[in-house]
Amino acid sequence: MLIQEHFSLRNHNTFHFDIYTDFFSAPQNEEEIIEVLSDVRITDQALFILGGGSNVLFKSDFKGLVLKPNIQSIKVIDENENSVWVEAGAGIDWDHFVAWTVEQGYYGIENLSLIPGNVGASPVQNIGAYGVEVMDVITQVNGIYLDTLEPFSFKNKECKFSYRNSVFKNSLKDKTIITSVQFLLHKQGELSTDYIGIKEELENLGELNLANLRRAIINIRESKLPDPEIIGNVGSFFKNPIVDKSIADKIIAKYPEAPHYKVSENELKIPAGWMIDQCGWKGKTIGNAGVHENQALVLVNKTGKAKGEDILQLAKKIEESVKTEFGIQIEKEVNVI
Repeated sequence: MLIQEHFSLRNHNTFHFDIYTDFFSAPQNEEEIIEVLSDVRITDQALFILGGGSNVLFKSDFKGLVLKPNIQSIKVIDENENSVWVEAGAGIDWDHFVAWTVEQGYYGIENLSLIPGNVGASPVQNIGAYGVEVMDVITQVNGIYLDTLEPFSFKNKECKFSYRNSVFKNSLKDKTIITSVQFLLHKQGELSTDYIGIKEELENLGELNLANLRRAIINIRESKLPDPEIIGNVGSFFKNPIVDKSIADKIIAKYPEAPHYKVSENELKIPAGWMIDQCGWKGKTIGNAGVHENQALVLVNKTGKAKGEDILQLAKKIEESVKTEFGIQIEKEVNVI
């Protein structure tokens, strides 16, 4: 059946909230997507496009259709002596795709290892980690307009990428469904190892190569971030704020040890996790929701019984304390439904 009714989303959101959607579908190609969206049962229903469920917080049961593209193909569409262009289906697990590129010896996204979610969500959020953003390697995003069911293909510049942002989160929000993403990767390249902790981890692994850099990234992430299969979470709950240099200077004057990263001549990035930790939230639990003991940026379904509102109430208290202490309003990275 292409469309299932009264479907549990417990296994489709990494907070593991026990919620239901009126209708659910996981089409495996563009034709099935169009067939589902043309079904008279869901014509007037609310629609939510779901990826891996790793960046979404459902406040309650969903009244409408949750559509999860399950396109699984990976293909090389062009290559030359130095580079390769790869197209990956929207339904492919992101880390499985990264593993595949490393196995093939393709450079470009190894620093994005172990980021949860699916390929189709990667351009929406412009995922990034350890000094690399996916916008650096995306050449084209393919999909379907929801109103006309016509296909589209956007080149990199048309996606209007910025920090954790893209056109798909702004003017095209809720107007498209991504079916595949094309990437430009390289057969040779320099590995990015400057981010804190990477070089130290690599020393334990021996030779500097693609496979060991991926393993180093995985080791670092696993040491800091809880496995969502064990305790429900969506990874980083808040964005790292980019602030005016004058504000950052005041924070650094008060906290000389404050980590900070230059973004431009007038802007610096202050890690949200560090600020939350300074406010005393790391490891704290309120009811069924909590802050992870190893990473203050991660909110968790502590008991397995938390609801969306429990997490949101905890997040609100954290935001208020960071605002009071640092004068910075931190923003949620998670998509609240």
